[in-house]
Amino acid sequence: IGCFECCIKCLGGVPYASLVATILCFSGVALFCGCGHVALTGTVTILETFFSTVRTDHAMLTDIIQLMQYVIYGIASFFFLYGIILLAEGFYTTSAVKELHSEFKTTICGRCIRHFLENSPWLGVFGFSAVPVFLFYNIWATCNTMKSPMANITNLDSFCVDVRQYGIIPWNATPGKACGSSLITVCDSSEFYLSYHLYIVACAGAGATVIALLIYMMATTYNFAVLKFKSREDCCTKF
Repeated sequence: IGCFECCIKCLGGVPYASLVATILCFSGVALFCGCGHVALTGTVTILETFFSTVRTDHAMLTDIIQLMQYVIYGIASFFFLYGIILLAEGFYTTSAVKELHSEFKTTICGRCIRHFLENSPWLGVFGFSAVPVFLFYNIWATCNTMKSPMANITNLDSFCVDVRQYGIIPWNATPGKACGSSLITVCDSSEFYLSYHLYIVACAGAGATVIALLIYMMATTYNFAVLKFKSREDCCTKF
């Protein structure tokens, strides 16, 4: 019975919300970083094959994409450590610790984490990850329109996608755009299909991370409020 009661007591002090948020955060960051890295590589291949055959025209873009891939490595490492810190903070402010330290109050670190989460730059990352999804969707939608039997199109070459207008490559890039059958070839390529779906998954991963950070923020705020205003009472937090 003593062992059973001890296990129940330990389980009662587990910050389940923070634990779920940690798993969601790790999963979201892993999807964003892994899928985003591969999708960026596929994007370079698509540009070099169909939209910018002269390497000097997209040399700067290639360097930027490589830099973004290195940034992805940094993001993955940072959020791995950051998630562990947040989970530790969740455990630190639960009832199990409070029973050991009767007048315990949440740390300044916890407050700083809460304020950081309120202004998390990850919202910007989520918004940025939606941009390639939008661009690839436009290309995919144009191809579907051309392939539709209901379209009754007489001149396929009138359908074009010019990536230069998005600022991805300079206006003097050759050819800069794909029309008609060339555009259909782009959409049917394995690089386009893979990159498009990977960008979608990466965007979903970024969204999952945003949700995880919001859960962290709510859990930290709740624990801070309870420990601040009820520190002299026999209360506990299980969030």
